[in-house]
Amino acid sequence: MKLSVLEHGHISEGRNVNNALQEAVTLAKHAEQLGYSRFWMSEHHGGGALSFSSPEIMIGHVAAHTERIRVGSGGVMLPHYSAYKVAENFRLLEALHPGRIDLGIGRAPGGMPIASRALNEGKSSNVQFFPQQIADLGGYFHEQLPEDHRFASLVAGPSVPTVPEVWLLGSSSEGARIAAAQGTAYAFAQFFGTPGGEEAMKHYRRHFKPSILNDKPHSMIAVSAFCADTEEEAAELARSNELFFLRLGRGLEQKSFPSLETVNNYPFTAMELEQIRQRRSFSIIGTPDQVKDKIIAMAERHEADEVIIASAIHSFEARLRSFSLIAEAFGLHQDINSL
Repeated sequence: MKLSVLEHGHISEGRNVNNALQEAVTLAKHAEQLGYSRFWMSEHHGGGALSFSSPEIMIGHVAAHTERIRVGSGGVMLPHYSAYKVAENFRLLEALHPGRIDLGIGRAPGGMPIASRALNEGKSSNVQFFPQQIADLGGYFHEQLPEDHRFASLVAGPSVPTVPEVWLLGSSSEGARIAAAQGTAYAFAQFFGTPGGEEAMKHYRRHFKPSILNDKPHSMIAVSAFCADTEEEAAELARSNELFFLRLGRGLEQKSFPSLETVNNYPFTAMELEQIRQRRSFSIIGTPDQVKDKIIAMAERHEADEVIIASAIHSFEARLRSFSLIAEAFGLHQDINSL
């Protein structure tokens, strides 16, 4: 099974933007050495606790500091942008790093309403146009726009022989439906905790239509995983992420990713503790063997070909070790050494 890394760029409490950006590069190098397949970076806007909102800029930076690992977006929120401009950006990235670029796209706003209004100032953002944007991307990447296309003679430069992999990201049955109809690869955000993921993934596989992008379905689930030598230590590492999501769900402004000290001093209510307990039910927490078994079981239930792991841990050293332990449990070191 291919395993990958999803990076959100959190600014951990006690550290700054520059620290967070350097940590992202260090983690990408670490993931490459361990044998992870992909390193994706998300797009979020208006969040004070996040170090970047432009995955395409980070892709170029991270790809320049690595050699083999695929680097991509998880993902570009396409309704905010012109498909033509996104195609230009990612063809340039593909020209710079052939065979290593992934374009993950989503239709969510990726931030608070005020950020969406700013991104779309002077124009309209119409999610109903999203399927057409996906089709346009395929036409631009392969230089095969239909003859009756409104921009049929247009080429998204630079013209290169290879193309980025296109993935549609989603957390609902609607995303699975669009991915199947448009023939993209599909990644389901299981770590959001949205119900219906298994059904959405099955719908995607059963209704997939071959396209210029793919001749067969290819799927991935994004999970939240925390690994340590003991189950108790892993549960402790997950607590910062639990408080972060708790605050996020209440719409509270966050200037940093909370430390364990902040978590320990937080006055949780009974309702909040129950919300955290429910969140733990769809997180993967434990020792290397426990995490491996849970990842495999979750992938099988979702019929996923790959798994991408988000692991938001305040201690960067503990985060690196978590990914190391998971890689060792899956034998990723051996896999990459055999290539």
